[in-house]
Amino acid sequence: QVQLLESGGGLVQPGGSLRLSCVVSGSIFSANAMGWYRQAPGKQRELVARITSGGSTNYADPVKGRFTIAINNAENIVYLQMNSLKPEDTAVYYCNAFFSRYNDCWGQGTQVTVAS
Repeated sequence: QVQLLESGGGLVQPGGSLRLSCVVSGSIFSANAMGWYRQAPGKQRELVARITSGGSTNYADPVKGRFTIAINNAENIVYLQMNSLKPEDTAVYYCNAFFSRYNDCWGQGTQVTVAS
């Protein structure tokens, strides 16, 4: 059973940077893809960035060019580097491990607040 633990959230000023980490207990290689999602108050959870087991990445349009997803396979950690943060990036960020359409796993989330 894979478990995910996110960290790295916090309060940052607009234009600042944060790096989120997702520690994966269990084999990260068993997932077909790893992703970061976010959910702002009153909104649905949405995909932020995703990386497949083959290394392909995709990003939501609002974060393209600002966010980067990466995997450290040796340490079983998935990162989300977030630069040029905007107030609209404020949300709870969740790590996701995707195994199949009906089998995935979520972390507990980490709060990111972008405010001056």
